[in-house]
Amino acid sequence: MDIIFSIIAYLIGVFILYVVIETAVRKGINSSIIGKFLEDKYGIKEEKKSFLDNDLDN
Repeated sequence: MDIIFSIIAYLIGVFILYVVIETAVRKGINSSIIGKFLEDKYGIKEEKKSFLDNDLDN
């Protein structure tokens, strides 16, 4: 029983870590000088919708 709880806790931890890293990288690239340069030069503004972006408040 303890092994099942450990596996579930590990998977939840890995998922939370994935979300934090993905958000940090996305915001870091979008707010960087190179990211702003690419948006201005090529008009690339990629708004990928994540399944986490679906908020119940909308």
